[in-house]
Amino acid sequence: MAALYPWQKNDWQRLQELSKRPPQGLLFKGGKGIGKLDLAVNFAHSLLCQKPQASGIACGVCPACHWLAQGSHPDFRLLQPDALSLAGEETESGKKPSKQITVEQVRELADFLGLSAHQGGMRVVVIFPAEAMNSNAANALLKSLEEPPPNMLFILVTHKPQQLLPTILSRCVSFTLSVPDAPTAICWLHEQGIKNPEQALAAAGFSPLLALQGDAQTGTDERAKLLSALRQPASLDVFALAEMLQKTEQVLVVQWLQQWCYDLAAMKLAGSLRYHTDEAEAIKKLVASVAPLELARLQKLLQTAKREAQHTLNPKLFFESLLLAYRQLLTV
Repeated sequence: MAALYPWQKNDWQRLQELSKRPPQGLLFKGGKGIGKLDLAVNFAHSLLCQKPQASGIACGVCPACHWLAQGSHPDFRLLQPDALSLAGEETESGKKPSKQITVEQVRELADFLGLSAHQGGMRVVVIFPAEAMNSNAANALLKSLEEPPPNMLFILVTHKPQQLLPTILSRCVSFTLSVPDAPTAICWLHEQGIKNPEQALAAAGFSPLLALQGDAQTGTDERAKLLSALRQPASLDVFALAEMLQKTEQVLVVQWLQQWCYDLAAMKLAGSLRYHTDEAEAIKKLVASVAPLELARLQKLLQTAKREAQHTLNPKLFFESLLLAYRQLLTV
């Protein structure tokens, strides 16, 4: 069981109040990378623990906690796509694991729902990410939410609640997680060994877990090279840069561009920065002669590009078009 993150203290206190009369459906929602799943699992453990601490945290030593640690508690289920549970391994059929939660997975809960609680208390199902349910799976779950067994709690975890069926949303109590405050998140990242926590946090859109994950993954060099080129649009070699970026995840590159262009607009309109606080002078010079409307058009272009990024057949051409649009705007 993971410890609570320091920015989750208030959320945990709210959950302890909620645990006095648990609902049958609970919707955890908030941005990516803020620890929604960990909090949901911690809450499930606290409900199933036989001797929780005064704070409500599971004790970690009772039989129930041992079962949870081993992934064998009879009153707990974690429903997630095979792509997450198999960690990229191939299925028995040799196919790549599905990124969806399928109707078969939801239907497999039927036997679990039909049993009485092993400990005579709560039973908990955590579904993550809830938006990964396909339409058939969502409709199958809806039947269980409409007529849940006694002492059953479904916890749906999502950062895209708009993609869930309205009928599912209406049967869950909404629980919006707090946005991590920057000082707390920066301190935590520093404790994890991140060398430039302020920069890492800003680059990850102020999501601490994404900042930690991003620091350990490839992409740091590519981002640095992209930003270096964006600072000097007049000499930006679109084709060479696009070729260098073509093997980098398209959504990630578009996100870097969005953050940079957000700061261009923020400097032009308000004289402030959000993501690249150490680039104030360079960005101020870049936007000096650019009309705010043109910056807004560029941001709109990038919003569309982010939706298309997951389906591009030719990443190089995709990046070339975006970089050409950027260079044309900033060199007028």
